[in-house]
Amino acid sequence: MNEVVTYIDRELFDKVKELIQDHKKVVEFSEGYIDDIARAAQIIRDCIQREGKLMFCGNGGSAADAQHLAAEFVGRFGRERRAYPAIALTTNTSIMTAIGNDYSFDVVFARQIEAIAEKSDVLVAISTSGNSLNVVRAAETAQRIGVKVIGMTGAGGGKLKELCDCCLCVPSSSTPRIQEIHILMGHIICELVEAALC
Repeated sequence: MNEVVTYIDRELFDKVKELIQDHKKVVEFSEGYIDDIARAAQIIRDCIQREGKLMFCGNGGSAADAQHLAAEFVGRFGRERRAYPAIALTTNTSIMTAIGNDYSFDVVFARQIEAIAEKSDVLVAISTSGNSLNVVRAAETAQRIGVKVIGMTGAGGGKLKELCDCCLCVPSSSTPRIQEIHILMGHIICELVEAALC
């Protein structure tokens, strides 16, 4: 039988408190990017209004965020409304592994964009460092086609920032804090877009 924990280790308690405070600080710093968040929501709203689609890409935790946000648009966020066209470029393992094997992992997103993107579309490129090569290549390809690019990065924006029409640079170098704020920003954008289109 498992022993029931009846006390809280003070060290763990203090660490939890410290991490929550750290998160709150990054949220507060992110208030300086309200204009950028609103601009990203406007770009996505305009894309959906002109019958374009949203494409999301990222690696690791950012791949999970890409899938999460695509799901919010295709399903629903908070309101009953029509499905909005969105796709996470991370989800087709046959495409990903074929491109990775035949070409390079560096182009697993760029090749998909080349295949399906149109000028009316928007790419949401997610990289905590802003330097993930396959995400940077995706943004370059999107830019070449004429697709608008929204970046979601950490402090500084990395190489990705220069390729974006709008870049949401979370003011932190901590990957967990950046990913937490990416989802906060993504949820705000979903809510703004739904409110505008419903």
